[in-house]
Amino acid sequence: MSNMRAVPEAALKDSKAPIESTTIETTAWKDFLALIKVGIVNSNMITTFTGLWLALHFSGMHFLNNLDTMLFALAGSGLIMAGSCSFNNYYDRDIDPLMERTKNRPTVTGKVSPGKVLLLSIVLITVGIGFLALTNLTTAVIGLFGVIAYIGLYTMFAKRRFVSNTIVGSISGAVPPLIGWAAIDPQLGTLPWMLFLFMFLWQPPHFYALAMKRVEEYRAAGVPMLPVVKGFKRTKLSMNLWVAALIPLPFFMAELGYFYVILATALSIGWLILGIYGYKMKDDIKWARLMFVYSLNYMTILFVVMVIVTLI
Repeated sequence: MSNMRAVPEAALKDSKAPIESTTIETTAWKDFLALIKVGIVNSNMITTFTGLWLALHFSGMHFLNNLDTMLFALAGSGLIMAGSCSFNNYYDRDIDPLMERTKNRPTVTGKVSPGKVLLLSIVLITVGIGFLALTNLTTAVIGLFGVIAYIGLYTMFAKRRFVSNTIVGSISGAVPPLIGWAAIDPQLGTLPWMLFLFMFLWQPPHFYALAMKRVEEYRAAGVPMLPVVKGFKRTKLSMNLWVAALIPLPFFMAELGYFYVILATALSIGWLILGIYGYKMKDDIKWARLMFVYSLNYMTILFVVMVIVTLI
């Protein structure tokens, strides 16, 4: 365990009062969804499905003839994501009380014991890898790499030590479309790697925007997020550089057609314009909120359109 897991006792004592006074009643199902971070699982399932769908399309296969493979891939990817997120909750239970958005997690309120959360994580990941292995070995290996990247590289190693933690975490977040593609076509070509790169480049500006909104919470928890360590000005520059790096990607995805290339390029330029506009806005938090919302719509639109253009 990292020595940074030792959160100041006074900070924990200070955090207990508001937790006790604001703890909300939840059901066992809601607690489970909180443990697996269902929002993260759902968003990653979109990219997994897109990888599956595009691999079917470009391989000339029909999805009705590959329903078993699609089911194994989607179930497996969802389970390993849920298991990895559960482990993250288990590991971070000492700093979660210090953050507003995490202080009511079941691992903080005591509704679920740490041992049960760890067991849940292990079971979900094991079963998930098993489902992925039912597609092919390559898919299982990629899935296992994603788990190791999230649990080992990000949660246990980088998150509490380095300002580059978000970049390290982006590795695992970029794996789902590769899992989907590999389940159909283990011979990964240019397009699936572009999907990986797309997700990798998208995550830093997305999560930096969230970190700006929650900067004081991360500071209290001792997590060295970029806005905490370098400040807002440096964070804005970094976000804009990451967004700018997205602009050339559509030109390497020409298989999806000119409409997609034009749309993706336009949305990327629009995001960069919004980013540059941040230097003129006086309210940094309001700008960060706009960037966060734009990033969510940006990712959702472009991945949905990837599927739509194959149907036209």
